[in-house]
This record gives sequence, structure tokens and C-alpha cells, in this order.
Amino acid sequence: MAKKKKPNQKMQAWIDARKRHRLSHVHVQMARELGMNPRKLGKLDNHDQEPWKMPLRQYIEHLYVKRFGKERPDVVLSIEERIRFDGAKKARRRETKLLARQPGSVNESQD
Repeated sequence: MAKKKKPNQKMQAWIDARKRHRLSHVHVQMARELGMNPRKLGKLDNHDQEPWKMPLRQYIEHLYVKRFGKERPDVVLSIEERIRFDGAKKARRRETKLLARQPGSVNESQD
């Protein structure tokens, strides 16, 4: 059985924020692309106590449309999918780097 990889602190903060503020994967990705801090979302998400504030989901959508000019990202990946994708990318890079270091590799013979 494969060992389940634990997300780093940055990604774990987004997972916690998604659960705490009941955000969808789309909203989390939009907030990440906007450069929002997951720890500061609570300040933006108290529209019940402050009726003049827009709900967090609508606020993220509003900012995303304002900055990028489209309703949602073209490709939506959850945080867990992003972690798996980044891990696979890192493994491929590590493998190519290891192959390049080996003596008698194709790269050295061309130099």
C-alpha cells in the first residue's frame, strides 16, 4: 500500500481554510491565484455580523472577475490534486537530474 503524502504547511493552511469557511475547490484556487492569505480569510468572512460585507465566496468571485476578466479558472485542481501533481513533477525533475549525473550519459558524450 502506498504511503499517503502529508501536505506542506502552506497547502495545509488552504485545506483548513477551505473547511473552515466552506469554500469550494474553485474558490480556493481563485483565492490562491489572487494571492490571498488563507489565515486572513476570517476577517473577510464575517458578513453575518457586518451586513455591509459581501459573503466571502462572492467577494473572491468579484475580485477574480475584476483582475482576470473571467468568471472562473480554466482548469480547476483541488489542493490534494495539486499536491500529487507537484510531487510527480518533482519526481520527474529528480529523475532527469539523476540521469544527467550518471557517467556515460547522453549529455556528457555530446560535450
